[in-house]
Amino acid sequence: MTHKPLPTLPILVENAATATFDCVYPTCGGSCCKQGRPPVEPGERARIEANLPKFLPHLRAKARALIEARGFVTRRKKQGNPMLAVSEGWCVFENQGCVLHKVGAKEGDRFQYKPWACATFPLDRLEKTDGWYVRQWKRHGEAWDLFCLNPKESKQPAVKTMQGEIEFAARFDAGEEAWRGGSVPKPPRKGAAKRKPAQAKKPAARK
Repeated sequence: MTHKPLPTLPILVENAATATFDCVYPTCGGSCCKQGRPPVEPGERARIEANLPKFLPHLRAKARALIEARGFVTRRKKQGNPMLAVSEGWCVFENQGCVLHKVGAKEGDRFQYKPWACATFPLDRLEKTDGWYVRQWKRHGEAWDLFCLNPKESKQPAVKTMQGEIEFAARFDAGEEAWRGGSVPKPPRKGAAKRKPAQAKKPAARK
């Protein structure tokens, strides 16, 4: 039995041929938002702040009160950027799903208000390269034991179930999301050679 060939990808995904992933929200209850503290780039923070009146009516009462009293980021930092605050054990923007995601989706772009670390999940950057990988248990020291990161939980190829996230990461790499902040790649220089899209390796045929 042979597998169908994987699609050609616009970015390099280290484990494209083997990674599996299938988001089952709302069945999981939004477990990736539990204790969620993603770092927020300066541009992301400014955009959320400017659109905060849109989000406040959709938040949990205690999360809204916390934001109105202290703001939506904390003094804790990751990758040099402040992290989103947590209320009652959940990201302040979680309320039966991500409020930033839901408001953005209604306006036509589910990623426009989300920190890029959330928008690309479970994609993550490879250190010291321009590539990406799909987060899976124990891969690159993965410590988060979310069941959806268990490669045995799904038989669905991640490169097929995560097409939206992969397309976002491609825009990210191309500099189209540079408004977000310093750790986001800047647009390539004019005349610079463009990298060819990475072809996902085909898994070996089973006998």
